[in-house]
Amino acid sequence: MHPMLNIAIRAARAAGTVITRSAERIDTLTVSTKSHNDFVSEIDHQAENEIIKTLRKAYPDHDILAEESGANAAHGHQSEYVWIIDPLDGTTNYLHGFPQFAVSIALQHRGVLTQAVVYDPLRQELFTATRGDGAQLNNRRLRVTKIKGLEGALLGTGFPFKDLRHLDAYLGMFKAMIPPTAGIRRAGSAALDLAYVASGRLDGFWEIGLKPWDMAAGALLIQEAGGMVSDFAGGDDFMQTGNVVTGNPKVWQEILDTIKPHLTDGLQR
Repeated sequence: MHPMLNIAIRAARAAGTVITRSAERIDTLTVSTKSHNDFVSEIDHQAENEIIKTLRKAYPDHDILAEESGANAAHGHQSEYVWIIDPLDGTTNYLHGFPQFAVSIALQHRGVLTQAVVYDPLRQELFTATRGDGAQLNNRRLRVTKIKGLEGALLGTGFPFKDLRHLDAYLGMFKAMIPPTAGIRRAGSAALDLAYVASGRLDGFWEIGLKPWDMAAGALLIQEAGGMVSDFAGGDDFMQTGNVVTGNPKVWQEILDTIKPHLTDGLQR
């Protein structure tokens, strides 16, 4: 196992312990609102602190981009290495006792994703990837599905609930996707949705307006499992635009073709 991946796993497990330890006292947590329908709890901050502490101990000169603390640069300088962290992806689920949330940690080296961990602390499922070395779930090799298109496919998605500007465009995509597929799931944790594409539990996924920490680790998992990840134009700017389409190569292409007629201004990438 790559030593940097090993440190990321250690950090994810430490955060998972914080999250599960507090799951029985959700009603006592301090919760604040960052923006419309976007919540943060003291557990998000505690879990993030555990991750940063672990990473800083091993790699004090690396930069960190974290959901709650933002661009937490290493002592004011820029490193070739950037850790991209979501300490609790699915906070709203967590606060409602809905058992679908995860820790997401990725490492970017010179702009290229190289290490990934998505950890589901409830199910004790550890999704990992190192660029060029494949993706694993609890040390079992992962591959995306072999389904030949949207016919009979099971897809994941996320509603644009924080920013409603693109709601009509999204609903057009959703409506177009229903007839050919076996179903569409909206579970509320993009990191886990992407991990599920990598592991073959979902055949594909699309969403509008994600943040880098929502999808960095999941994107590498899918790529290393033989899948495709792109923006809505089929390009590589998904980390910048926040608009993402994933799946095995055939499902990915059919999702792109299906959403294309519904792309409005601002959704062309």
